[in-house]
Amino acid sequence: MTGIKANIMGALLGTITPFCSCSSIPLFIGFTRAGLPVGVTFSFLISSPLVDLASIILLASIFNWKIAMIYVVLGLILAVIGGSLISFFKMEKYVAKFVTQNSTAQGDEDFKMSAKECREFAWEQVVEIFSKVWMYVLIGVGIGAAIHNWIPEQWITALLGQDHWYSVLIATIIGIPMYADIFGTLPIAEALVVKGVGLGTVLAFMMAVTALSLPSLILLKQVVKTRLLSLFIGIVFVGILIIGYSLNTLGDWFL
Repeated sequence: MTGIKANIMGALLGTITPFCSCSSIPLFIGFTRAGLPVGVTFSFLISSPLVDLASIILLASIFNWKIAMIYVVLGLILAVIGGSLISFFKMEKYVAKFVTQNSTAQGDEDFKMSAKECREFAWEQVVEIFSKVWMYVLIGVGIGAAIHNWIPEQWITALLGQDHWYSVLIATIIGIPMYADIFGTLPIAEALVVKGVGLGTVLAFMMAVTALSLPSLILLKQVVKTRLLSLFIGIVFVGILIIGYSLNTLGDWFL
C-alpha cells in the first residue's frame, strides 16, 4: 500500500502503540528496514507519541470527550500530512544507510519466536516502558501542583494568556526541551487551563513535549541526515502552531 492510504495506516498504527517519542524511534528503524516507505514510517513516528488510546481516556476525564477527540483527530491529521510531505519531497536518501539496509540480508528471515518467548518479550517491553514513564508522570504531577498552588495566575496569563499572539509560539518552544510522554503532560495541561491559558496554547505545549522533545530529536539525528531532520521539525512545528492558534480561536466551542 502506498500514497495517502499508507500514511493513514501508519498514523493509525501509532495510536495503538503506547510509546514515547524516543521509544518510537527503534520501531521507526524496524519499519524502514522492513521496506516501508519513509513517509509512512514518519507518519507513525509523529502519531505514536502524540496519540495514545489510554491517554485519550485520561484526556477526556480531565477535560471532556469533545476535546479528547479533537486532539486525536488533529494529531492524526498532522501525522498524515507530515508523512505525506516527506514522501512528496522524496527524502529517502537522507536516511542513514544502516537503517535502509534490509535485515533479511543478514539471515534473519529464519528467525522465529515461540509463544513463551513472545510473552517474555512483551513483558520485558511493558517493564521497560513503565520504568521510563513513571518518573515523568510524577514530575508532571509535581509541576501541575506547583502551577495550581504556588505560581500566581497573573504570571501565567501574562506569559501564556489567550489574548497574546505569541502564547502558542512560546508554549511550543518551551515544550521542546522537555521530555515526557503524554501522561506526564496531562497534569500540567489541566493546571494551565485552570489558570486561564487558552486550550490551543495548552495542546500546543503538549504536542511539542511529546512529538518534538529534544532527547528524541538527538536520537533521531543518529538515523536521519540533517536535511530530513530539519524538514521533520519544520513540518511538526508549523503544524502545532496552526493547531494551537486555530483552537485558541475556537476554544470556547470545545470547553
